[in-house]
Amino acid sequence: MAVQPIPAGYPRVIPYLSVADAAGAIDFYCKIFGATERMRMNGPDGSIGHAELDLGGSVIMLADESTEVGNKSPGTLGGTPVSLMVYVADVDATYSTAIAAGATEIQAVDDKFYGDRSGMFKDPWGHEWTVATHVEDITEEEMGRRMAEMQKG
Repeated sequence: MAVQPIPAGYPRVIPYLSVADAAGAIDFYCKIFGATERMRMNGPDGSIGHAELDLGGSVIMLADESTEVGNKSPGTLGGTPVSLMVYVADVDATYSTAIAAGATEIQAVDDKFYGDRSGMFKDPWGHEWTVATHVEDITEEEMGRRMAEMQKG
């Protein structure tokens, strides 16, 4: 049987996070998002060289920062240019739990013109997350109308 170019059980796009304290980040993501740990490979020094989390059929990979090989965390870089988006069943509860667990508010939860209720936070390791619950199905035309209205002020 031929090897498949995309292995079974892996989506085509997978975020890979570099963190200072991957073990703590894994605990946080499992608590906040309900992720489950798929696998963990420890380095000889006890650091996490590679780990994988399952989040509702999506995969998040992460490892402890290792600046020697260019694996730098947001703290080392002075921030992150990337934000991750996660749909959850109850955005208000998820957001509150994240803030209580040490995340920093970037944008409070509110209803958006495009039919989601969402908010944004920075986790304790510097990664930025948008969490959302879809609350309304709207057409592209209605979305455009609402956006134009919003831009008017």
